[in-house]
Amino acid sequence: MYINRRKFLQLGFRSAVIISAGNAMQSFAAADFTMPRKEEVLLRFAIASDGHYGQPGTAFDEMHKEMVAWINAERANRGVDFTFINGDLLHDDPAMLPLVKQQWDMLVMPYHVSHGNHDRVNENVWEQTWNTRWHYAFEHGDTGFIVLNSADDSGKYICPDAGWTKEQLAKYDHKKQLFVFMHITPFNWTKAGLPCPELVNMFGSQKNLKAVFHGHDHDQDNVKEHENKYYFFDSHAGGNWGTPYRGYRIVEVLKTGAIVTYQINPVLKTSVNNNRIV
Repeated sequence: MYINRRKFLQLGFRSAVIISAGNAMQSFAAADFTMPRKEEVLLRFAIASDGHYGQPGTAFDEMHKEMVAWINAERANRGVDFTFINGDLLHDDPAMLPLVKQQWDMLVMPYHVSHGNHDRVNENVWEQTWNTRWHYAFEHGDTGFIVLNSADDSGKYICPDAGWTKEQLAKYDHKKQLFVFMHITPFNWTKAGLPCPELVNMFGSQKNLKAVFHGHDHDQDNVKEHENKYYFFDSHAGGNWGTPYRGYRIVEVLKTGAIVTYQINPVLKTSVNNNRIV
């Protein structure tokens, strides 16, 4: 199904990327993007990050309710198998942890989380709340997912556990495709990255690794490439800085083995649907 420019705007797209089964990447502008048919999609998930629940001077309750409503609408429209919240669920205050969980529990699909530098609670408290450690992995059919931690409970940036990561990469090596989630990028190509060369080398040699997803850098909603591996950002769900919109990313795994991902500006989507393009 071809999407003309107005329809593309109605969907709120910021950018779209297709990673082929052979791992070649193509980027598309709005007028050139062809949306896969729903029947072609094997797995579809949403990614949001950096809600910063409890940050003073921000409408964090309202922003979370909006984001949950937008993603729930995705589920009702094209379907969402699960949502991933990629770090900085809180803004430093541990007392906000049960309150932000109440917000994300309003999602009508399963969801997973990663630990960010502003999620300043220890790992045991984190596990009691989310039922996961800071590092964990899961699978969905022929797709593997590895979740890495990139900060300690004081907010200090750290490289993920290299030994554990190596074991998980080997464990999921048989999967058709593999995705990694980690809050902070392991490069210095943004203002707030932390170079982790050992981790990057492991990613580079993992043949089935299709994409690594990051939060943290609120002003990034794009893709970066290193050694034929692709590192995606998804703007921000809350907080007081970053891109001029608050957005989320959609990832679609197609039956052909290709990966389609696009960044959504949900305010634009809502505005166009109300016949007011902003």
